[in-house]
Amino acid sequence: MYTENHFQKQTIDQNSPFPGNEMERLLELSELDLDFSDLEKSCAELTKLAAKVAGTSISVVNLIDSYTQWSVSSFGLDSKQSSREDSVCQYTILEENSGGFEVEDLSVDLRFKDKPYVSKSPFLKYYFGIPLKINENTSLGALCVLHDDYKYLTAEKKEMLGVIAGEVVNRIKTHVEITNLNRKVQEANSIKNRIAHDIRGPIGGIIGLAEIIQIQGNGNKIEEVLEFIDLIQKSGKSLLELTDEILSSNLAGQKHPKKSEFTLLSLKEKVLDMFGPQAITKNVVLTVQASVSMTEIPFQKTKILQILGNLISNSIKFTPAGGKVEVRLDLEIQKQEKILKLKVKDNGIGITPDKIEEILCGGTASSMGTSGEIGYGFGLNLVHQLVNKLNGRLLLKSELGQGVEFELIIPVS
Repeated sequence: MYTENHFQKQTIDQNSPFPGNEMERLLELSELDLDFSDLEKSCAELTKLAAKVAGTSISVVNLIDSYTQWSVSSFGLDSKQSSREDSVCQYTILEENSGGFEVEDLSVDLRFKDKPYVSKSPFLKYYFGIPLKINENTSLGALCVLHDDYKYLTAEKKEMLGVIAGEVVNRIKTHVEITNLNRKVQEANSIKNRIAHDIRGPIGGIIGLAEIIQIQGNGNKIEEVLEFIDLIQKSGKSLLELTDEILSSNLAGQKHPKKSEFTLLSLKEKVLDMFGPQAITKNVVLTVQASVSMTEIPFQKTKILQILGNLISNSIKFTPAGGKVEVRLDLEIQKQEKILKLKVKDNGIGITPDKIEEILCGGTASSMGTSGEIGYGFGLNLVHQLVNKLNGRLLLKSELGQGVEFELIIPVS
C-alpha cells in the first residue's frame, strides 16, 4: 500500500524508473528469443482466470523491453503494445519480491493521472500487478489486473494471483523449451533426409562394383579387381567427404522456412505488425523493403527481431512527427554462408560524434525522444552486445539534424 506522498517522491526521484540490473534483465529477455505474438494462446486462459479471481474487468500479461511494453495476452482489453514510459507495469518490475505493486486510485497518482487510459476511456482507477520473475533477481514483465472502479483485493486473492503469475512464467519457459526442441528435431530431420538423398547414389555405385566382382568370380583379372577396388576406395572417400559436408552445412539452399526461421518476407511482415503501431502513434511513416531476389531464403530467427526491433524503436523515438523511418532487409550468400544485411534509416535529430563513439564502444547513451519520450539508455547498448554475440557488426552514420543510419551485418544459419 502506498500513500500519495510516496507517489510524489517517486515522481521526483525516479522520472525514468528501471531496475538496478536492467541490462542483465534485458539480456535475459533477449536470451529467451521470444516472438511476443506467439504467446497469446499459451496464456489466454490464465489472463481470464486472473480477472475472475480479482473480480476486475481487465487482466494483462505484459513483457517489457527497452522501449516497449508488449501485451502478449490480455482479457477485457484490446491492446498489443504501449510505450514503456506510459505503463504502470514498469514500476511493478522494480519490486524485489513477488508481493506485487498496487495503486488504489490511478486518477490521483501523479505518475498516472494524466495517462490516456486514466483520463480517457476506459477511465481506469485500480491496478494490481505481480512481477513475472524468471529467476530470483529478474522480472520479464508483469501480470496485472485493472478496473474502472475502486477495488479491494484480499491477501488470499493476491496470493492466488501470485500463483497464476508463477504459472505464466512456467508457460513462457515451456514455450521456449518446446520451440528449441522443435528446432532441434527439424534440424535433425533435415540432416537425415538430406543424407538419405545424397548418399543413395554413391552407395549404389559401391554396391554395383562389388556385385560385378562377385558375378565374375574366378574370371576376374587381378588388374580389373585392383581397378574396381580403387574406384570403390575413391567412391567411399567421396561419400565420407559428402557426409562431413552435410553435417557441417548451413543448408543454404533450403526452400521451406520452419517455425524457427524467418525469410526476408516474413521478417518484413513481422516488423510492420509489431512496430507499425508505434510509428502511427508518433505520426512517423515506417517503410520496410526486402530484397526481391532473396525473399524466400530461410534463416534462423536467433535474436534478429530483438536487434532490429530495438533499432526501429530507437529511430521512431528520435524522429519528429511527420518524419520517416526506412528499413531495408537484404541477404547475401558468400561461399555457402548467409550474410544478413539490415539498414534502419531515419530523418530525425541525429547523433553527435561523441555519442556515436560511445554507442559503438558499447556504452549507454541516454536522451529524451523528440516528443519527450523517456530515454532509458539501454536499447542501443543491448543491440551492441547481441550483435557481438552473433559475430556481427554494427555500423552507424549520423549528423546532427540529418538523421541516423544504422547498418547491421550478421552471419546467419
